[in-house]
Amino acid sequence: MTPFGAKLRQLRADRHITLRAMATALDISPAYLSALEHGRRGAPSPGLIHQICEQFDLIWDDAHDLADLARLSKPKPKLDSAGLTPEQTALANRFARQLRHLPTATVTAIDDLLRAADAGPRPRAADASTRPRAPRKPLS
Repeated sequence: MTPFGAKLRQLRADRHITLRAMATALDISPAYLSALEHGRRGAPSPGLIHQICEQFDLIWDDAHDLADLARLSKPKPKLDSAGLTPEQTALANRFARQLRHLPTATVTAIDDLLRAADAGPRPRAADASTRPRAPRKPLS
């Protein structure tokens, strides 16, 4: 299940709306809505997110939060490690291999670390400050 799917399911349950009724109101198939909730489909379009926000009367922060969850809900995320350091590439591969087996507390701790890194200052290009520079030619 994706973060978006879990939130959508919770919103429906809190308001006692059936999947079929919700799908009808959004003019989508119940199968598609179920696939969204269970993470078998990627993030919905911005238009569908807007419709869902209107259906649940979500405004401002709640609507923004739902859109953020949709952006974080790719069921098959891809990570391109080209150009990363060997350590970063090894970490990406280890993470992809072990994520399914990590306990919730570990996943939460990793997420907290990544959120803290997002909030901090952005480093320059990877190791740019430690790369040797080619000598400059004198201006004539």
